[in-house]
Amino acid sequence: MRLLHTADWHLGRLFHNLSLLDDQRYVLDQLVDIIDREAVDAVLIAGDIYDRSVPPASAVALLDDVLTALCSERNLPVVMISGNHDSAQRLGFGARHLRQAGLHILSDLRDCDQPVTLSANGVEVDVFGIPYADPEYVRSQLSVDVRDFDGAHRYLVERINARRHSARPTVLMSHCFVDGGSASDSERPLTLGGAESVAWEPMQAFDYVALGHLHGPQYRGGEHIRYSGSLLKYSFSEARQRKGVTLVDIDASGVTGIEHLPLAPRRDVRVLEGELDALIDQGRTDADADDYLLVRLTDRHAILDPMGKLREVYPNVLHLEKPGMLEGRGQQTLDRERLKFSALDMFSDFFTQTSGEPMSDEQAQAISELIGELGRDQEAGQ
Repeated sequence: MRLLHTADWHLGRLFHNLSLLDDQRYVLDQLVDIIDREAVDAVLIAGDIYDRSVPPASAVALLDDVLTALCSERNLPVVMISGNHDSAQRLGFGARHLRQAGLHILSDLRDCDQPVTLSANGVEVDVFGIPYADPEYVRSQLSVDVRDFDGAHRYLVERINARRHSARPTVLMSHCFVDGGSASDSERPLTLGGAESVAWEPMQAFDYVALGHLHGPQYRGGEHIRYSGSLLKYSFSEARQRKGVTLVDIDASGVTGIEHLPLAPRRDVRVLEGELDALIDQGRTDADADDYLLVRLTDRHAILDPMGKLREVYPNVLHLEKPGMLEGRGQQTLDRERLKFSALDMFSDFFTQTSGEPMSDEQAQAISELIGELGRDQEAGQ
């Protein structure tokens, strides 16, 4: 049997206030192509289907299109669990009726020990799902005394272990933060204070563990305990990650192969660094100038409208940083005299760029005196 493991679709996501729905549709079309090309027998989606608990109608329509292509047109079983971005109740609406169509939505924590049994090519595999649930929810729903994420997750895994069929391979799906995993900026923290991680050791005995939540493809404790990663790069901290899906081959004896297959985005997410003029020259011949960009300018002088100038060659610059302006300033401990010179330099650059000619000595002297007066007034008011 061949399974496709994917997670963290985040349908309806905004990236610096820009909708990524078309980008998501683009890679989901590739996902369907991979399913056809690789003769996949079932699809596992390990949570964060949507980006928020009440998704926009366009995101719901996109999910409906993909599930129709898989369940109705290809007759493929799909197993999904809810993540911390999803509303478990909304995602699970109609779950009992949809099983007949091959769509298994595991969002009710009370049913986590009830497996979905998949069958293909003479192989049967049990799939158990642990939807995202914080310890307070586990405690209230199952009347068990658990106080942290790890304790709650251990309890649920033990509950599943008690129901495993000894003669069939078993897959566990879970949306959680496994201890030691590599996080990125776009993942919403599960809790404050750093007590959100769960141990991988209780999951070791499963034939495969399909994880969701962390956006970078990785494994913990063993290659079979694995995050497939998100569909797209959802923050600039993910710029170097290889996004994709995971193929898992499994027979009656267990897992026989695991392979990560890449997805090619409509527009990549990149970080560019350099001086403004050099970046503009580079952009004129950059074949991927439409990528989503964070730009770090190393220029040490003030520049008028750098974003507008960059967007003439890189239309999708989404964020601009100016580390060059902070260099040489002694860790933000400038004295008053150096601050005055810096302000004068910045105003001088601004004057030159707006008027087309440098300030005269008299103008520079007047501005210098004004800056000094403002500095003295500020000190007097402290």
